[in-house]
Amino acid sequence: MEKKNLFTSESVSEGHPDKVSDQIADAILDECLKQDPRSRVACEVFCTTNFVLIGGEITSNAKVNYKQIARNVIRDIGYTKKEYGFSDKTAKIVVKMHQQSPDIAMGVDAEKPEDIGAGDQGIMFGFATNESEGLMPLPIVIAHKLVRVATHLRKTNQFKGARPDMKSQVTVDYSNPKKPRVTTVLMSIQHDPDLDMNLFKKYVKEQIMLPVVLSFGLNEDFQAIINPTGNFVIGGPAGDTGVTGRKIIVDTYGGAGHHGGGAFSGKDPTKVDRSASYMARYIAKNLVGAGVMDKCEIQLGYAIGKNEPVSLYIESFGTSKIKEEKVLDIIHQVFDLRPGMIIKNFSLTQPIFEYHKLTNYGHFGRPDLDLPWEKLDKVEEIQNLLK
Repeated sequence: MEKKNLFTSESVSEGHPDKVSDQIADAILDECLKQDPRSRVACEVFCTTNFVLIGGEITSNAKVNYKQIARNVIRDIGYTKKEYGFSDKTAKIVVKMHQQSPDIAMGVDAEKPEDIGAGDQGIMFGFATNESEGLMPLPIVIAHKLVRVATHLRKTNQFKGARPDMKSQVTVDYSNPKKPRVTTVLMSIQHDPDLDMNLFKKYVKEQIMLPVVLSFGLNEDFQAIINPTGNFVIGGPAGDTGVTGRKIIVDTYGGAGHHGGGAFSGKDPTKVDRSASYMARYIAKNLVGAGVMDKCEIQLGYAIGKNEPVSLYIESFGTSKIKEEKVLDIIHQVFDLRPGMIIKNFSLTQPIFEYHKLTNYGHFGRPDLDLPWEKLDKVEEIQNLLK
């Protein structure tokens, strides 16, 4: 048997129960920051059959109708019918919210951005690779696009019988790293009962899988697996409990890079789980974009209340064109790693986007959003330092 070097990543749609929770948490964060940019938010959401629990710590001058925000999110996703077992009109919503600990606020709050301390300790990773146009690993970007396209078709009434909960999985063969191939595409898509499943699967293969894979210039002779368990009528929070922060690998690099463990959703940017992860991606992407290396992973470590990282580590996977000591010098010259300056430079408390729009289909490599940490605006400065 021929041995192959295979790597797999997955994604989920906005109707997945964990993503329902993430979206509610991020929509609450958006409303808090909209009214009060100094809001401190750590919001967690739990959802199950026709029930939502919103809890956590929020210190803000914002007046937020948590229940209405949750119902709006549920409606926008598409859970609008009683038969789904979870809907915007019938779900019971309970709110258990209190203020952030003053012990945390004491170390984080400051008048000047440069003095703001990290909202918690933690380790954060950023990753970039030149194997795709957006400098992201191929398996995860293909997986994201599959569920993004399927969701768009559902919401525009082109994908008849599809319901909001979907998962995708993509396996890529890296046996020849210069010519990767897709070997398997798997999609599990919630659907209405009494469908003609042969027609349903034919639509998924011909209107979703093939166009998406071909859009990356890849092969079409992959194995297509669609709803392998048969029926998938009961889904979303009625089929599986959802909790904030359980899709952190989907949110980042599909497992191709490390993850520090901290989730993004529901957290204001003083939490370095979010802001420093964005900065680490920004560094990695600009280094790869500048041609310093073909693949890059950055690790940043922070201590609560401190405004400088306690550690910085770089991994080039043997692809660096220069010594890593020089790379570290470049990072320190080009990038400001203080949490307050990350927030300021990326406009994270007065964002030009809304956080809940990031909740689905990854926080990185997003061609549909103009994200500041995805810009290659440090490439020229890095290249000048190499001369």
